[in-house]
Amino acid sequence: MKRLILLIPVLVALAGLSACGEKPQTLGGNKGHVAAFDGAKNPFVAPGWNAGDKRSWEQGLKARMQNTQNEYSKIN
Repeated sequence: MKRLILLIPVLVALAGLSACGEKPQTLGGNKGHVAAFDGAKNPFVAPGWNAGDKRSWEQGLKARMQNTQNEYSKIN
């Protein structure tokens, strides 16, 4: 009976300390970051945009914000 009474606090302490050894859950960091406008080089990009052309990328974002993704302009 005394062994059981001594064993319980030891098991609780081991369970508590096991959480201290958890490894960080990261995806490996940023490897080879590429600017957004340099990204997709495939046939599925928006018409009028060329990969690596920052000006056309910004114009496309501006047009989407004004035309299709602005909820305020849709309700007024």
